[in-house]
Amino acid sequence: MPLQLYDTMARAKRPFVPANPRRVTMYVCGPTVYNYSHIGNFRPVVVFDVLFRLLRRLYGDQAVIYAANVTDVDDKINAKAAEEGVPIEAVTDRYLAAYNGDAAALGALPPTAQPRATQTMDAIVAMIGRLVENSSAYPAEGHVLFNTQAFSDYGKLSGRPLDEMIAGARVEVAPYKQHPADFVLWKPSKPGEPVWESPWGPGRPGWHIECSAMIEQELGLPIDIHGGGIDLVFPHHENELAQGVCDGHGHSTYAQYWLHNGFLNTGEEKMSKSLGNVALAHDLLKQQPGEVIRWALLGAHYRQPLSWTDDALAQARNSLDHLYGVLGRARHIEAGGSGALLEDQLEPLLDDINTPAAMAALKKLATDLDAAVRKGAPNASALKQDLLALAEVMGFLQADPQVWFQGGADEGLAAKIDELIAARDAARVAKDWAEADRIRAELTALNVEVMDGPAGATWRIKEQA
Repeated sequence: MPLQLYDTMARAKRPFVPANPRRVTMYVCGPTVYNYSHIGNFRPVVVFDVLFRLLRRLYGDQAVIYAANVTDVDDKINAKAAEEGVPIEAVTDRYLAAYNGDAAALGALPPTAQPRATQTMDAIVAMIGRLVENSSAYPAEGHVLFNTQAFSDYGKLSGRPLDEMIAGARVEVAPYKQHPADFVLWKPSKPGEPVWESPWGPGRPGWHIECSAMIEQELGLPIDIHGGGIDLVFPHHENELAQGVCDGHGHSTYAQYWLHNGFLNTGEEKMSKSLGNVALAHDLLKQQPGEVIRWALLGAHYRQPLSWTDDALAQARNSLDHLYGVLGRARHIEAGGSGALLEDQLEPLLDDINTPAAMAALKKLATDLDAAVRKGAPNASALKQDLLALAEVMGFLQADPQVWFQGGADEGLAAKIDELIAARDAARVAKDWAEADRIRAELTALNVEVMDGPAGATWRIKEQA
C-alpha cells in the first residue's frame, strides 16, 4: 500500500509522491522559545516524528531531510529578556535546550536541521529584497509589507474569501497599508529591542517571512511536505505560501503537501498559555515516562482534536505496561524471521498516519506473541521481530522491559527485591506456601508487584495511588 496523506490544500487524501525519492523534504513549524512549551506544543512534534520515521523506513534514513525551525526573536522573547535584564540569547538558548530535551524525552528524533531566525537574517533580508523588486512587497514608513493583491491565489490554502479572513483574524490596521490584509515583512525595532540593518532601515523581520527564508535556505523550493498545527493555516501558512511563490524564482508550488494536526484540548477549550490552561511537558516528564506521554499524544488521529486528561495518561501507561510485559515474558526469544508481516502492520500508518489503528496493530502483535511464547510456537521469533519493528516506527518500546518496570527502584532496593523473589521461588519449590505468602506480603509492602511467567518471575514498582 502506498503512503496516503491528507493534503489541506486539496481537502483530500493524496498518494505521496516526492519530487525526488532520493531527497525527500519536510518542514514543520517549531517553537517560539521564551518559556517551557506546553504539551499541546508537542503534539505536532510527536505526530511529525512518526511521519519522519515512516519516511525514513520507506526511502532510507539518508534520503529524508527534515527541518524544524526555531523562532528566537519576537515580542514575547524581547519582553522576557527585558524583564530579566539579559540579551535575548540568554532566554532563547535556555528554553531551546529545555525544548530539545523534552522532545528527546518524548522519543522525537532530532530533525535534520533546526534553523534559527536570528541565524537566517541575511536570507530573510535577501528574500524581502526580491519581493520588493518584483512589486510583491512595498516599503512604507520604515516597514516593508507584502502586497496580498499581487498574489491571485491568496486564500487558496485556507479556502476562505479574503474579506472573511480579514474579519476572522486580528489584522493590524495601519495607515501605511495599501490593503487591510497586507502583512509585515520587516518592521522597525522598538528602543531596547534587537536590531538588524536592512535597505529599509534598522529593524527586525515579521514572523511569516522567517519560515519562508529558512525553508528556501535549508531545503530549497518547492518542498514535499509542510506541517504544523491547524491554527497555522491562516494567517501563517497562507502568508508563507504567498511569499514563497512570489519570491521570483518561478515556483508555482511552495509545498506539494500541507499537513495540519488538530488542537489538543483541556475540557472544551484549546490548550494555550493565554487561557492559562496549560500542562507543561517539562513538568509532566517528571511524573511519567516520555513514552506514556507520547502514547497519549498519538491516541487520536492527528487531524482530530485530542482531549488531554489524567485518564488518557493512565490508559497510556496501562497499554505500554502490557506491551513491555509481553516483551519481558519473551525476553528469552531472539527476534528474527523475514519481517514480512510488518508490511501489513504498517498499513494504518500508510493510511494518513492513523496512529490509533497502528496502536491496535501493536497490541494484536503483542497478544499473538504472548500466546506463541506460552505455547512454544515457532513463529514467536518473527512476531517479536514485527512487534519491535512496528514499535520503532512509532517511537515505542525503546526501553529495556526490566528498566521500564523497575525504573523507580534504586540499586539497593532492586537487590533486596531480587533476593526476596529468589527466596519466594525457593519456598514455592519446597511447597512452603506459608513462607511464599509471607514473602509476597513483604514485597507488596515495598510497593512491588510480582509477575510470574514461563521464563520466570519479573517485578515492577507499582504506581503510587
